[in-house]
Amino acid sequence: MKRKRGPMRRFFRFVFWLVLLLAIWLLGVAAWIVHVGNRDEAGPADAIVVLGAAAYDAQPSPVFEARIDHGLDLYRAGHAKTLIFTGGYGGAKARFSESQVARRYALRRDIPESAILIESRSRTTLENLVETRRLLQDHRLHRVIIVSDPLHMARALRASERLGIDALGSPTPSTRFRTFRTQREFLLREVYFFHRDLWDAAQETLRQ
Repeated sequence: MKRKRGPMRRFFRFVFWLVLLLAIWLLGVAAWIVHVGNRDEAGPADAIVVLGAAAYDAQPSPVFEARIDHGLDLYRAGHAKTLIFTGGYGGAKARFSESQVARRYALRRDIPESAILIESRSRTTLENLVETRRLLQDHRLHRVIIVSDPLHMARALRASERLGIDALGSPTPSTRFRTFRTQREFLLREVYFFHRDLWDAAQETLRQ
């Protein structure tokens, strides 16, 4: 019996340390996402990029409104002379794209139309930034400030780096995800996307 317990004990010890290391890794990733979301890098740039979020017909959702307001604050503070609003149509019956809703919102707050660029094709964060890169190239713009929710900022900056966009992060000072449940769900989702992005990057490397 003693001989049989030895290998079994080593196996459970191995599993214990494996689970512990995995838990430490996941906590570290979550802590890094929170850290990036609490860091405001806003400085001189060529454009302020507001990432899309849900819109209800012609009205931005509370999450999107907070992003737009923060983008307008950065514009008024003189960080950049151009605003880029991103986001396509939320559904087949949507009258306005997310970026069109944001532009209407900004114009009603006395932002000059000449200062606004939009794209209406994207549906995801990565697509937001792919379309942003196209606008930057077309208008010969370079450094940007990315505006999004705090817990979303790490993923947005990773995608920007992957696409070769020179980006600074400026998360919204407040978030609509205030309760423990909504923040926990948002953070868990971002931890998942962190690992999915790692996998996608590894796949790209293997294909090269």
